[in-house]
Amino acid sequence: MQLLSHIIDRLCKVIAYLSGLLLISLVLLILCEIFLRAIFNTSTMIADEYSGYLYLASIFLGISYTFLKDGHIRINILTSKLSNKTNRYIDIYAGVVTLLVFAFIAYRTALFAYDSYSLDMLSEAVSETPLYLTQIVMPLGAIFFILAAVSFIIKRVKND
Repeated sequence: MQLLSHIIDRLCKVIAYLSGLLLISLVLLILCEIFLRAIFNTSTMIADEYSGYLYLASIFLGISYTFLKDGHIRINILTSKLSNKTNRYIDIYAGVVTLLVFAFIAYRTALFAYDSYSLDMLSEAVSETPLYLTQIVMPLGAIFFILAAVSFIIKRVKND
């Protein structure tokens, strides 16, 4: 079980690096747009659209690593007064609930991306990007978050 947890942690770290690269790409795209407008009085015509896509991908791919590193906001006013054993049980319960919620999110976002694919939906912008290509990161990010929740539960069960 610890090996599975370790593999999931490493996978989430790799995905976090990808998320960071997407964020860097977003900044470079915006800087390119600013440079082109200021110097050459022209535009890429896609910077606004693709910056949204890159931001979406960066967020969804980064949430699993953030979860594993306790980077999400946790309210622990009540749990700080409880014993470590009770906190462990509460964490396991919260991990299972989180897993179930993100399983639903993964399912619904996968349906959303599949609908876009099956209906050949394109963006209304100049690029006419197939929308499923931009939406596929949502179920992928949710799946990685599910894996992170599994790792979280394993660590709490093993009392790490």
